[in-house]
Amino acid sequence: MRATTPQSGTYEEMVGTIVGLIAPLRDLQRRNAAIYTPIVQRLIHSSSCNESEIEHTLDHLLDCACIPEGLALFRDLCRHYWKINPQATAEYVSAYLEMWDNEEAQSGGGGTS
Repeated sequence: MRATTPQSGTYEEMVGTIVGLIAPLRDLQRRNAAIYTPIVQRLIHSSSCNESEIEHTLDHLLDCACIPEGLALFRDLCRHYWKINPQATAEYVSAYLEMWDNEEAQSGGGGTS
């Protein structure tokens, strides 16, 4: 039987609380990715050059780029946008690295390829 100290009980409760707070956020990120899937597909398949709409969509995708579905959409739209505005696309990639991939960015790796 494992001895429980007051600190370990408090730590486990804290972890449980954090996990409970994160779950609804992940659900929201998944819903946002689902909402933006047809928008990204339309922008890419129509070969849209509407920079304002693409950037607006990338802004929203940054919020859910920490989950695989959101990151895939973000990457796909960045690949499309690169042909239109490489400098702006590089800024979005940098924003992603700052928000979600900071450790790899600092070590010289890249998580968006």
